[in-house]
Amino acid sequence: MSGLKAVILVGGLGTRLRPLTNDMPKSVLPLLNRPFMEYTFAYLRQFGIEDIILTLNYLPDVIRSYLGDGSQYDVRLIYCHEQEPMGTAGAIKNAERYLDGTFVALNGDIFTDLNLKEMLELHCSKKAKTTLSLQWVDDPSAFGVVETNDNKRVLRFIEKPPRAEATTNWINAGIYILEPEVLKYVPENTHYMVERGLFPALLDAGEPVYGYQFRGYWLDMGTPGSYFKLNRDLLLKEAVSPLSHPGGENSVYYEVGGTVDSSTRFTGPVLIGSRCNTGKGVSVNGPVVIGDDCSIEENAVISNAVILDNVRVGAGAGLEHCIIGSNVDIEKNRRVNNIVVTTSATAPLPGAASE
Repeated sequence: MSGLKAVILVGGLGTRLRPLTNDMPKSVLPLLNRPFMEYTFAYLRQFGIEDIILTLNYLPDVIRSYLGDGSQYDVRLIYCHEQEPMGTAGAIKNAERYLDGTFVALNGDIFTDLNLKEMLELHCSKKAKTTLSLQWVDDPSAFGVVETNDNKRVLRFIEKPPRAEATTNWINAGIYILEPEVLKYVPENTHYMVERGLFPALLDAGEPVYGYQFRGYWLDMGTPGSYFKLNRDLLLKEAVSPLSHPGGENSVYYEVGGTVDSSTRFTGPVLIGSRCNTGKGVSVNGPVVIGDDCSIEENAVISNAVILDNVRVGAGAGLEHCIIGSNVDIEKNRRVNNIVVTTSATAPLPGAASE
């Protein structure tokens, strides 16, 4: 697959992830203390894809400042900035000048172990113009479902059908292989979607569109509950990544530069970032991720939580099943349960199992 380019759609507002995305795009939210995009880059790189185009709209300068030219992640980045949101197909159309052959396009909030090599082999063997990744789900009502025939050719798309009326459980998994000529079906300078615009137009024109079915790990991390779940799954090694990262049922790992009091009690898995300090009598019960520059004061108890950078947890505070955003100060003896806390807002944290 060497020489293939990828387009990653990272221009969305991240509305489902608010308040975490009030001042940070979801594409660079930390996942085990690394920007989410670093995992996507590593995923693509294992298939030989190193030339990557990022479509930007929301907080583009924040993304650029995190990711730079991509060299620190062993990829080459090109940025395509939309002045106004162009939709999924419109964003790809905006990058058309860089697309001179078969390419991969993917939503910027997907974490998966889908085998892109096998998907490309299907695409080439069928002489497809577009191939969609399809994931089986028990309840397809929150997704766009994709009907195919026995030859894997796509017959029609149905957006978010009621569960009782769904004709298939195969959903659009947000990863596509496309030939550049399909972009002629996307109007210039127009908000246009792949799901409701481009793909139905290809079917109407009789173009060969196929579905690649897989049942591996797949998660849309676009809600607080699924973001929480993905951190947990990686820490427990229930999701895997080409990136080397600490984790495992009983692991406790912390970076250098801080002071961990000898009386601190850890129950793994726990990951603690750089320059973190814990006080006497602190208890940390995994799965827990703690970002850089955090301070956990005496007798605080943290269980099943994701804590971002520069957070202070006051003495005697108790945190359970929660996400704490960057720069938050948790008051002494405060109880935080089943909630997302940021400097600007709070929101309920649904149970991970429901995501």
